[in-house]
Amino acid sequence: MTGAAKGTVLKLLAEVGEACADYQNRHLVQLPCKTLQCDEIWSFVGAKERNVPVAERGNGRGDAWTWTAICSDTKLIPCWHIGRRDADAAATFMEDLASRLANRVQLTADGLNAYLGAVEGAFGWNGVDYAMLVKLYGQGPEGQRRYSPPEIVGTEKNWVMGKPDADLISTSDVESHNLTMRMRNRRMTRLTNGYSKKLENHMHALSLYFMAYNFVHVHNTLTKARKGVHTTPAMAAGVTDHVWKVEEIVSLLDSSSN
Repeated sequence: MTGAAKGTVLKLLAEVGEACADYQNRHLVQLPCKTLQCDEIWSFVGAKERNVPVAERGNGRGDAWTWTAICSDTKLIPCWHIGRRDADAAATFMEDLASRLANRVQLTADGLNAYLGAVEGAFGWNGVDYAMLVKLYGQGPEGQRRYSPPEIVGTEKNWVMGKPDADLISTSDVESHNLTMRMRNRRMTRLTNGYSKKLENHMHALSLYFMAYNFVHVHNTLTKARKGVHTTPAMAAGVTDHVWKVEEIVSLLDSSSN
């Protein structure tokens, strides 16, 4: 398609991915978010966890969970973390998130227990209005192999700390973004051979995706709210004043090398 060698394209991906991660790390700070939703989305690198030889585990192959937070008002993704689905990853992710916010926020996460200690450790007790939305699943047919969870039959809103507004306890925005990730990033698509083969390239590709999502892709809901003015999440959050072009992302290479 490009006339360039595969290695050349991967090298460019890595360099631009690093530049995007660095830019967002420096500029997504003092954010005016008020309502946040968090979730984790599964993918894998090289092979699914159960297929990775014991001797190769812990070396970047196997399950790779992407922890994300989304601002319900601006639709911005303020930060993300790629790692295991455990307490250490939750703590790293939450500490990063807390450091980027300008105000007290309401936070909703799913029922994963790792969030409990991570949120308190990052924000302090009562430092955030925090609730869990726990999904209740029905029983699927016995013996049937599934690629997705059983049907959701209900939800429970569980108070954890602070004074969360019950009407704002939701994970619908972050779950909608999970679908957007899988649709726009081939490495996240299930049941294909487009998965990442190296953890480093997986991280670079996601950095590039989040840069495009925050700064380049016009968000329909935000655009309607501004009466047709094309608006990205980064614009809604006051991080930039215009819709970025791909050329601007590539130009980050020049500024990162200076």
